[in-house]
Amino acid sequence: MKQFEPVPFLDLKSEIEEIGAETEEAIKEVVRTGTFINGPAVTEFEANAAKYLGVKHAVGLNSGTDALVMGLRAMGIGEGDEVITTSFSFFATAESIEIVGAKAVFVDIDPASFNIDVSQVEACINENTKAILPVHLYGHAADMQPIMDLAQKHKLRVMEDTAQAWGSEYRGQKAGAIGDVGAFSFYPTKNLGAFGDGGMLTTNDDEIAHVTKMLRDHGTQRKYHHETLGYNSRLDGIQAAVLNVKLPRIDRWNDGRRAAAARYNDLLAGIDGVTLPSEAEYTRHVYHQYTIRIANERRDHVHQFLGKNGIGNTVYYPSPMHKAPFYLRSGRDIPDLPHAERACNEVLSLPIGPRLTAAEQESVAAALRAALD
Repeated sequence: MKQFEPVPFLDLKSEIEEIGAETEEAIKEVVRTGTFINGPAVTEFEANAAKYLGVKHAVGLNSGTDALVMGLRAMGIGEGDEVITTSFSFFATAESIEIVGAKAVFVDIDPASFNIDVSQVEACINENTKAILPVHLYGHAADMQPIMDLAQKHKLRVMEDTAQAWGSEYRGQKAGAIGDVGAFSFYPTKNLGAFGDGGMLTTNDDEIAHVTKMLRDHGTQRKYHHETLGYNSRLDGIQAAVLNVKLPRIDRWNDGRRAAAARYNDLLAGIDGVTLPSEAEYTRHVYHQYTIRIANERRDHVHQFLGKNGIGNTVYYPSPMHKAPFYLRSGRDIPDLPHAERACNEVLSLPIGPRLTAAEQESVAAALRAALD
């Protein structure tokens, strides 16, 4: 068997080496001050993030999932409500809707962008519909303007699941700054990742920000005065310190991802049965993932071949959310969403990152061609 130079799916070591000294000093400052929860580093990061995204409020939280849950609650979504969303995403998107007592209503995806097919949304709107929840999957922004138009027409809220798309843009506006709420994740693998869990809710709505700040701290504005049932979901100072070091670099890092994606496009052009990721004219894709499609039921073979030959690759996602065991056991009607289901059988994410070398990408391309030979 031909030998290929191994390429890890994700290399965080080189990123840590780049910012190591500065990050260590930032963490030491948090340790010196002893302000581990909601301290100066968190306040600074919230301000920096709000400025970067162009929003009025940025509220640091414990995870992207918490941002989704608290954002829904802060918008008044609850028992008996329905939220329209995509079925092709990580389960947290739908899980958050169900956690607040609402019902996730799934529509199919646009097969080119992998994002919600906006043309199918209006048919699902009824008297119980309270919100639309698009996902900016893989770093490619969803088509937000028609979503916002529908929301205005039907008096609905819009929450953007921006967990994979820090820095992505829609017609010049940052993803997560368009709807009523943006929900971000700082899981270490994200383009802007912490050294542990972390998340953020963004909004231009004063009341949503106010409620979220209460919810993240056990439903209180002041100590021991609990106005509602909340959560223990605060972004800790050490994670905020790390993110403050990374944030000024994120545009350069995202540019590196875009450059790597462009090299892949050249290296992988013309391979029979492989569809490369597309980028709509309305977005600035930040390639959290570089995800190809492999036709003719050969994805699993390619996935295994690459893995056996030291080429990191992952399937995001092997099953659509509407066919998760939770929904199959729920007794609800299971919708027919052929594009989402087909994507689950064809998608394969290749190594991507701002420090991925041309030689590493050539190894990935050679292995991929060999797998399909």
